Amino acid sequence: MAKRDYYEVLGLSKGAGADEIKKAYRKMALKYHPDKNPGDQEAEEKFKEAAEAYEVLSNPEKKQRYDQFGHQGVSGNGGFGGGGGMNMDDIFSQFGDIFGGGGGFESFFGGGRGGGRRMRKGTNLRVKLKVNLKEVANGVEKKIKVKRHMVADGVSFKTCSTCQGSGQVKKVVNTMLGQMVSASACPNCGGTGQIIDKKPDHADARGLILKEEVIPINIPAGVADGMQLSLSGKGNEIPGGVAGDLLIVIEEIEHDILQRDGNNVVYDLYVNFVDAALGAHIEVPTIESKVKIKLEPGTQSGKILRLKGKGIKDLNGFGRGDELIHVNVWTPQQLTKEEKEKLESLRESENFIPAPGKSEKTFFDKMKEFF
Repeated sequence: MAKRDYYEVLGLSKGAGADEIKKAYRKMALKYHPDKNPGDQEAEEKFKEAAEAYEVLSNPEKKQRYDQFGHQGVSGNGGFGGGGGMNMDDIFSQFGDIFGGGGGFESFFGGGRGGGRRMRKGTNLRVKLKVNLKEVANGVEKKIKVKRHMVADGVSFKTCSTCQGSGQVKKVVNTMLGQMVSASACPNCGGTGQIIDKKPDHADARGLILKEEVIPINIPAGVADGMQLSLSGKGNEIPGGVAGDLLIVIEEIEHDILQRDGNNVVYDLYVNFVDAALGAHIEVPTIESKVKIKLEPGTQSGKILRLKGKGIKDLNGFGRGDELIHVNVWTPQQLTKEEKEKLESLRESENFIPAPGKSEKTFFDKMKEFF
């Protein structure tokens, strides 16, 4: 699925400054914080989305790239903006100081994640998905088979007797300065506050089974090789916690004839000398099918023709690219005696003497017109 605009996520206009961005993120994070919305998957996703937006817009360099190129400008650059799986602990450690003071989130939620039961998350899964040029151009829904750990049917849990469901154990140490209290994750339940009560025989010690699942994936138009998409909650499950994410790495299959250049596609058209000199109607391939184009009389090698809207849809919804046809006049390498005689008779013709004037554009001039 296509990402929402980061300014839209934080409720800001394009010209928002650093203070506005920080204030907007603080407001969103407080509203959708997991400790304020326990068990609400939608709130957690909005919390992650806001963190991702802030991670990019609060960084001047990333913000500049995003303002100029959109999501493509910050993909693959690390952090949340790189399209990777969102980790709640990373968000808290990186953005905890956004609320000021040393308490971070905890000062707003009465100890929050620091003083209560910690919600654990299962591990992420990563798969590669091959897509061809037509699928890249228009988007596609694919179904893939994924083996992931899931909580088995019939598994039940009970409150951990060691931590009494808090997920933490406290230790009191007497020092010269008095008693010091430290807290750590409960070793019996791993910080979840629950332990397995009953489980079927075919489940492992954690109550999990390895199960194959068919998962539909919507690939948006405009994705590129190496891009990473994320499906929340489709990774490995974990008892007493939330499932990890499924990370889909795009692997773009090269087309036999067309070459991709951003949202444009490029086709090398080879024509014979006669067609270039006299003009012709020639059939050329596009992403979808084939179309006929008109080659004007006197077409020079290196001329670039454009087919509007025959390229790839933009990932951020900004229109569609074009197909650029690069004309190459083919010079025959072998000629019959009769062919040689015909060409020799034309060698001294005034019309066959190269005479490029200022009106003839160089290759670089032609490229500047299109790019």
